[in-house]
Amino acid sequence: MRGLGYEFVHLEWVPRSGLMRIYIDKPGGVSVDDCARVSEHLGRAMTVEGLDYDRLEVSSPGLDRPLAREDDFKRFCGHKARVALRVPVNGRRNITGIIRETRAGSVAMATGGDSVVVVDLSNVEKARLVPES
Repeated sequence: MRGLGYEFVHLEWVPRSGLMRIYIDKPGGVSVDDCARVSEHLGRAMTVEGLDYDRLEVSSPGLDRPLAREDDFKRFCGHKARVALRVPVNGRRNITGIIRETRAGSVAMATGGDSVVVVDLSNVEKARLVPES
């Protein structure tokens, strides 16, 4: 999808219903026209490849966008995120704070006051942006 100017964010596959849901993003956000363009392109490509699905949905990841790769954390430096850890850090499995810095496989998050928690990205089970009003 990079060739079309979009970033692949996430894939959800629900075999029971045959639903394939694909989340895309791009700087400035994703419009309905963007979703239609990617859906048409992917539909043709999957037909050629013989991939079996009943329904294809293409969507933006929303305001609570998942963060999966180091590049995601770099892109959203300065934004608030909620991170669930596999192994607790400083006695905490869930950390919410502002992404301050990402480097060498870790992310530093400001969690209030002068408190900064550094998390190894390999310890992240799930991470999402926290929508700010």
